[in-house]
Amino acid sequence: MEKSFPLHECHVNKVTIIINRTHAILHSIAILFLIHYRLSFFFQHPQNITIPTLPWLLIFVSELILSFAWFLQQACRWRPVYRNVFPERLPVDDKLPAIDVFICTADPKKEPSVEVMNTVISAMALDYPPEKLHVYISDDAGSDVTLRCTKEAWNFAKYWVPFRRKYGLLTACPDVYFSSSEDDNGDYKGSEFKAERKKMEEKYEVLKQGLRKIVEGHFTTNVAINNTRDHPTIIEVINKEEDEVKMPQLIYVSREKRPSHNHNFKAGALNVLLRVSAMISNSSYILILDCDMYCNDPTSARKAMCFHCDSQTPSSLAFVQFPQTFRNISQDDIYDNQIRFAFKVHWYGFDGVGGPIISGSNFYIKREALLGSFNKQQEDYFTGLNLHRKGWKSVYLNPERQQFLGTSTTNLNDSLIQWTRWTSGPVTVALSRFCPLTYGSLKMSLVQVLCYSELAFMPLLNCLSLWGFAIIPQLCLFNGIPLYPKVSDPNFNIFSVILVSSILKSLYEVVTTGEQLKVWRNEWRIWMMRSVTCYTYGCFDVILNKLGMKEATFLPTNKVTDDEQVKLYEMGVFDFRTATVFLAPLVTVILINIAAFVGAVVKALVVDDDGDQYWEKMFGQMFLSFFILISNFAVIEGMIIRRDKAKIPLSSTLWSVVFSMFILLIGSVILC
Repeated sequence: MEKSFPLHECHVNKVTIIINRTHAILHSIAILFLIHYRLSFFFQHPQNITIPTLPWLLIFVSELILSFAWFLQQACRWRPVYRNVFPERLPVDDKLPAIDVFICTADPKKEPSVEVMNTVISAMALDYPPEKLHVYISDDAGSDVTLRCTKEAWNFAKYWVPFRRKYGLLTACPDVYFSSSEDDNGDYKGSEFKAERKKMEEKYEVLKQGLRKIVEGHFTTNVAINNTRDHPTIIEVINKEEDEVKMPQLIYVSREKRPSHNHNFKAGALNVLLRVSAMISNSSYILILDCDMYCNDPTSARKAMCFHCDSQTPSSLAFVQFPQTFRNISQDDIYDNQIRFAFKVHWYGFDGVGGPIISGSNFYIKREALLGSFNKQQEDYFTGLNLHRKGWKSVYLNPERQQFLGTSTTNLNDSLIQWTRWTSGPVTVALSRFCPLTYGSLKMSLVQVLCYSELAFMPLLNCLSLWGFAIIPQLCLFNGIPLYPKVSDPNFNIFSVILVSSILKSLYEVVTTGEQLKVWRNEWRIWMMRSVTCYTYGCFDVILNKLGMKEATFLPTNKVTDDEQVKLYEMGVFDFRTATVFLAPLVTVILINIAAFVGAVVKALVVDDDGDQYWEKMFGQMFLSFFILISNFAVIEGMIIRRDKAKIPLSSTLWSVVFSMFILLIGSVILC
């Protein structure tokens, strides 16, 4: 009997597990000591209490919330696993299952047609039998621009796809191939290849010019623009005729939308694609891509099939998730666009306890699992939760070569808007009857339930705790009220251990995932920024929607690049040209910390006769303010030092001064 070799393998990193669990135990013990210290305050004799109860209670609640968030995070570190695949062991092409590719676009103004069509072309150029590959582009705007651009992309793909196949190119996306400095010539470097490459590059330049003319001619003339919320259904098979060269099928789909009906955003578009594709191709597996997330490595389909086609894989496997990676990440990455904590830490932990969630893009899913699963605006998070709750499994594959590459935001405004939208989906689920703590226990392990809960509650827990840490100790510092033990008090060691433990663990994860120390600094800073801005507004948006005071909306991330913004991003300089609604809370927090810290230093050096005693008593709060200010020095620089166009506007600073003075005044009266 012939021996069957596995198509994939799974490794459990025991060293990482031991480190993670040991740290979790030690850190938990420190948190228990902190809770004991805070609770003992309430059992003192009233005559011995010299600190107001309200600020003590508020900071204790903030510490409990942050501790609960930390506890949920440990589920994602409980059992990380790592996977390898062997696509060379796959059966012959005739025995491979068919794949449908779904590409969703919503707004040709915010999603450049050149990028969208590169995604379409790269999907058609996957290393997979062309007769078993069907590419669907969903145009939710119903725009004539996208339809015409799709036809232009098809005309170019007729040349690009055979060219990539013939020479075995490692890059499926033409834009990346022709703009990259890497030597991707496949197995050929002769004169014939060079001549064909030059012709292909000329054809690609013609394609780009043609796409730009279509877009510019549509938006700069009096051509009627379709109403994005009111248009009929359009389904068009682009390659109707048989071609000499075998090509994947390309289908354009624009669903009917009417103002009187809820269209459910991307989830609605995907459900329509499921129905349309069932009538045309009905492939067993589906690859879902965002419009700017092109196929970088053409072998991703075969790598995913190493799981779906392996006889050793359980039939309950629903999807294979690849990470989202981006081609325009700068060396400094000040906005944390790579989302390291998710794709290099958490998703491995998810994989070890049942599989990662659906990450919105870059996953090959079984059609059987997907039918009827997409739910309103939370199509990714809720769909993953519902599948796992029913007993489906998933796996996470992160090969050394990036399989998919997209375009990340390059300015603070787009980044905060994007994270506000990303916040609203999981929080909506967390505050509904589908809360994973109560809804997710049917066929999910406790650890997997906690993993989903961490994602659902993370924005809410972070914004609540960070607002507490950013204001309460500072108000008390401003008024000379200690909330932390003296440096000489043994209880001070509790807070020191917790802080050092958190810093060392995060540093360890940054270093072991191959990143530099500045990534750790950037992640701490952007975490603070998001907590008081987009996490806060995302949670408010959900609450208002629950109360019926605001209708749910979907804002596509702006993918149009601005050369000036890109230059600042690559230099590691924040672009503060965003709405005052984002800047005001951020600057207000910084101003409150400046006032509290400077006031405390002046009091210790000039006013207080016993300066040493004051330093010892208030050191914890002074250090907290100093840490916040140092971590967010870029905000101070944007307010005071910078003179360029991307600085913080004077109007935003003035509004923040008013807000900070109001908080200092009212807070001092109420708390102290």
